[in-house]
Amino acid sequence: MPTLKWPSPNATPELASDEIHVWRASLPEGRPDLQLLESTLSQDERTRAARFILERDRNRFIAARGILRDLLGKYLQRTPQAIEFVYGPRGKPALAGDRSRPRISFNLSHSHGLAMIAIGREREVGIDVELIRPEVATEDIAKRYFSVNEVDELSKLPADVRTEAFFLCWTRKEAYIKAKGDGLHISLDSFDVSLSPGGAVTLSGVDDSRWRIESFVPILTADPKYVAAVAAEGKDWSMRHFCWKQLQAESNGQG
Repeated sequence: MPTLKWPSPNATPELASDEIHVWRASLPEGRPDLQLLESTLSQDERTRAARFILERDRNRFIAARGILRDLLGKYLQRTPQAIEFVYGPRGKPALAGDRSRPRISFNLSHSHGLAMIAIGREREVGIDVELIRPEVATEDIAKRYFSVNEVDELSKLPADVRTEAFFLCWTRKEAYIKAKGDGLHISLDSFDVSLSPGGAVTLSGVDDSRWRIESFVPILTADPKYVAAVAAEGKDWSMRHFCWKQLQAESNGQG
């Protein structure tokens, strides 16, 4: 996968119809930042946050949703508090009463303190990011959630790349499912994605001509190491990558 640049633009970049904007954000842990982000959430989101047993998980939910609101507000030229969501039959969020033309679509994923947000126009998008954890990438889990073809491809790879291949497969499948908005309604073994590191990204299924998937590495560090994937309608789009700046830094004129 190519090396990516992640600029932190001072102004909201223009979103062309043939682009997917992918934003990377480290989830804030300090109370001032969290309080500022939490102040933008709806009552429903605060209620959902309160259901988390672990404070760490609760704070990550608050931060991720607050960052999503901040970004959508900038694209729509609204305050973050003014953003309203509706949810599809399988739980996928969308903008309520969105009369913008072209329509803005979005998707959010976060894993172990890192958030990724995909934003597009007039096409559904899905994104997934995962921390690569060898203890998760087991043969039993692959057989449970991957297709027969994917398990076969995984088993034929050298042992030293199987963990990366596992998470390439996982993120590609999750991004595709999230883009379609089907949630658990679609079986993970009902379609195939390629998973060999360095190979072309392919999708095989009943509507594969409608979608495209791309993988990328969001942070170029040896440890911890993440992998992510974006799925979107159509074949005619490209990705642009950006890094979200902390609200506190912005308000202080830093960054």
